[in-house]
Amino acid sequence: MSNSTDDLRGGCLAPFFNEAMFPTTGGHIDGRLCSPLGSLSCCLPCPMTDWAYPDSFDAATGAANWINVVGMVCCAFLLISWIVLPVERTHRHYLSICLTCAIVLMNLGFIIPLAGKPEQCFNQITPNGMDSSSICAASGAFLLAGGWAGVIWVFLRALSLHLQICWQLVVGRNYMWFSQTLGWGIPIIGLIILLVFSGVSFRFGATCHINHENSLADFWIPLLVFAGLTVIIQFATFGYCIKVYLASLADSSETTEGSGMPSYSNSIRTMTPRQAYRRVRRVIQLQWRGIAIVLIIITDVIFFAVIFVFLDNTVEKIKDDPSISLPWAACLIAYEGDKHKCLDEANELVVSLPTVTAVLILLAMNGLWILLLLGRWSMVTGWIEWFGSFKGEKKEFVSVDARIELKNDPRSYEMLSRDPAKAEQVLTPTSTLKSPMNGRKTPDYFGQTAQYQPHQRSFSAPRAPQQQVHWDTMQAYENYPQPPAPVQTYVYQQGYEHMNPLGMNRIEKEEEVIAYSPSSTQSPVTRHPDYSRDHVFI
Repeated sequence: MSNSTDDLRGGCLAPFFNEAMFPTTGGHIDGRLCSPLGSLSCCLPCPMTDWAYPDSFDAATGAANWINVVGMVCCAFLLISWIVLPVERTHRHYLSICLTCAIVLMNLGFIIPLAGKPEQCFNQITPNGMDSSSICAASGAFLLAGGWAGVIWVFLRALSLHLQICWQLVVGRNYMWFSQTLGWGIPIIGLIILLVFSGVSFRFGATCHINHENSLADFWIPLLVFAGLTVIIQFATFGYCIKVYLASLADSSETTEGSGMPSYSNSIRTMTPRQAYRRVRRVIQLQWRGIAIVLIIITDVIFFAVIFVFLDNTVEKIKDDPSISLPWAACLIAYEGDKHKCLDEANELVVSLPTVTAVLILLAMNGLWILLLLGRWSMVTGWIEWFGSFKGEKKEFVSVDARIELKNDPRSYEMLSRDPAKAEQVLTPTSTLKSPMNGRKTPDYFGQTAQYQPHQRSFSAPRAPQQQVHWDTMQAYENYPQPPAPVQTYVYQQGYEHMNPLGMNRIEKEEEVIAYSPSSTQSPVTRHPDYSRDHVFI
């Protein structure tokens, strides 16, 4: 065996091999690291990471791959929960589901080599590529497709939040189809282009990465463009939130939303700074998890892109100018291939091992961040209830509104319809919709406060029969006109005759709110305006 190895050296000093002794086909030929030595072309043995990094490199990359396994389990738990459990337990949304699927694809790029244990080298100096190794092709395709999809879906999440906060648009069915087309169309097209014009091979550990040829044009630059747009949109949204907050501090008016005007009641021009701040704060409270996951994934992708591009360019510089690596090569020849004595010279040519480990671990932890930020404790209780339903326990029949949990369901105090279609029509202002509502929409966090919808056939609480009510309104209120309807609310304000009692109106003069409720046995109450509250519920 030693004689055959010496024959392959072909006059090159150990540990290098003569390139002329190897075939020109098979594996990724351009992945060889060779330099001329007189009339010979001597090449570094494959894989080159075994010579440029200490022995702990394999342990570090293996640990990162096992973290990907844990992240895969977290993503699987989320996806199964979103499929099996009801929406009130999971709060699932297509933006969250698709982003999790993108993270799954990226995790598979690291898990497949961990399970398959592929051979990284085709021969002593040539690494395997996607043409010579199916595991290489699969791992590289999943990794690059997951990276593409992850960047596109965090871009769509940031754009959705920007449209809701800064432009007060309700992203609905049209945006969903636009997101599906863009979120999966661009990764598929991008993957096809980079596999055709660049390809993947074993260059950096057991996972295949994109080759140098045309990689900047078909992968890295487009990827960084979308990442940069995401950062710009996200910080523009933050800047708008800061601007609204500072304007609300200087606003001394006590205004409420819903002035009763039919067309421009929700316009940006008529919205006061304090009202705008309340609406922005409402969205931030609901969407802070999505904001955090966008920032984390974008940071990981940009960090990985910068480090890998730097490493790739360093290898190409060594190929173009072998004098850069001459001290390291001379050290390897002097010590007859003992890499441990030449690691100091190698550190000047490659990215340090702590940086490489940090990049791989950050990419592997995306699944954990997804679970922590998009998962909810209600999923755990939902699974407990789901498994408990197989024990044959029968639930007692109660009224629908009596079953609502007052602490967890914000619709309970407003008695909104439990039907999603009806509730959506109540929550969404008609002035902001330009097309009929069909399909599921993103909630309108900027809409008017939902109006009171009484349940006419609810038996969750005792009701006094209406035929037993005897109330002489003219005798009790001889100074006020008799209400024309069974339940009416009048707002008497000096100088204003038409006001929306359930809306939110600018209060500039003292007013009295008189509530009539013929179904109640209590006496009418005269309420004076409470200037310390934003809403007046009657």
